[in-house]
Amino acid sequence: MATEQMFCFQCEQVAKCEACTGGAGVCGKPADVADAQDALTGAMIALARTAREAGVKNDRICDLIVDGLFTCMTNVNFDGQAVTALKDAVRAETAAVAAAAGNEPVSDYDVDQIWGDDEDIRSLKSLVLFGLRGTAAYAYHARVLGYRDATVDEFLADALAQLAEPGSVDALLPLALKVGEVNLGCMRLLDEANTSTYGTPEPTTVAMEVEPGPFIVISGHDLHDLKLLLEQTEGTGVSVYTHGEMLPAHAYPELKKYPQLKGNFGTAWQNQKKEFDGVPAAFLFTTNCLMPPKESYADNVFTTEVVAFPGCTHIGPDKDFGPVIQKALELGGYDEPHTIPGINGGTTMTTGFAQSTVLSVADTVVDAVKSGAIKHFFLVAGCDGARPGRNYYTDFVKATPDDTVVLTLACGKYRFNDLDLGEIGGLPRLMDMGQCNDAYSAIQVAVALAEAFDCGVNDLPLSMVLSWYEQKAVCILLTLLHLGIQNIKLGPTLPAFVSPGVLDVLVENYGIAPITTPEADLAELLGE
Repeated sequence: MATEQMFCFQCEQVAKCEACTGGAGVCGKPADVADAQDALTGAMIALARTAREAGVKNDRICDLIVDGLFTCMTNVNFDGQAVTALKDAVRAETAAVAAAAGNEPVSDYDVDQIWGDDEDIRSLKSLVLFGLRGTAAYAYHARVLGYRDATVDEFLADALAQLAEPGSVDALLPLALKVGEVNLGCMRLLDEANTSTYGTPEPTTVAMEVEPGPFIVISGHDLHDLKLLLEQTEGTGVSVYTHGEMLPAHAYPELKKYPQLKGNFGTAWQNQKKEFDGVPAAFLFTTNCLMPPKESYADNVFTTEVVAFPGCTHIGPDKDFGPVIQKALELGGYDEPHTIPGINGGTTMTTGFAQSTVLSVADTVVDAVKSGAIKHFFLVAGCDGARPGRNYYTDFVKATPDDTVVLTLACGKYRFNDLDLGEIGGLPRLMDMGQCNDAYSAIQVAVALAEAFDCGVNDLPLSMVLSWYEQKAVCILLTLLHLGIQNIKLGPTLPAFVSPGVLDVLVENYGIAPITTPEADLAELLGE
């Protein structure tokens, strides 16, 4: 499928629910950057194959693959030069590995071979590739905290190498499920890294009011960057506010102890162009989801790690956030308190209901189920996005009966996390378990409840209603399928890269179904 234009269909917002094939993607990624990311992917596949032929496994190879996969995720890197530089580093490592083994390096793989393959093979290889990108993001975050798992690292390389093979549905479907299995271990690793480093999350109410004075808004998922920023802002008079998926940071004891960590700014990632416009603050992006900034605030945007955008100041590995702090001081912040309410008008949100908190009251939860006080659990979780129809999740949560509990995580919660759903037996009906990787917490809670009731997870009064946007949602979905979770509702649209044939397999084996209407889906899930 060689073409002068881009081909990308990895996110939920692809053009016409088919693919982005013009001069730029819906996400704002130019065609030349999309091509550079494909070239980087092809170079990583060559590195993985060269290392496999040489029998070489080392951290340098794994780090390049993790960095490269993460770089190719949606809304991470818009800088073609940065992507090409990473590709060149991958090629250099490929040459070095081959030379040390006395072999010839494997040529870069042409990713167009995947895009132009039989539609079911293309679908499954895409499912594997995009899942690997999501898992790599979690491996990256664990690595910066000093945690890594050889099983994860080696699988990422091995699975990439397998993408260059002809493949068959019978071989690729198990590989996709293996991505889910390995991702479960990677989320477990990241959970250990976060809790060991920052403490166990605890329920915390977070304000959405910005106090007068200079401030920085930090977005993304990287808690390590937030910790460094908090250390460097001590004594400067600069306040720090989380944005998007950084919200759960307020629940970690080692982060919330900093008095300059004040609250949360704005709502989900797709609203940033409106919410950042004209704001007298500095913005630091540590991971996805960065959108091409408007001219009104582009000079105030800083990137770090694998995130990059042409013209925006990039903070390198030395992690000197001095320029970010100086920009905040120059801009000065607001003169008066300023509030950006949630989409339902709320002005506070609560987070921190990770597995440790929920399991600490497991007896109360079990008793409430047995007494009939709790009739059903819903996991309404996943990514937010701009496509019309995502108000489904707001309406669904609003319509849940008073004798049900809603668990949530990831940025899709911004559709309803400013709502007050009340309590059941002293427990809040709405519990935010954290970032997208905290799907691990949700899984552990489900497993614990199944053990308490001596049944399987699929036999619990538990329904999963998920939203997706990017590739971390893909690897989490694969994890749920690996665990044999049935009857997941997925929306707002089904992935464009899932072919009708592959979808039939997922429906037949797992009961995956698209969302319809809140009323109809609630009635079905509650057996009404």
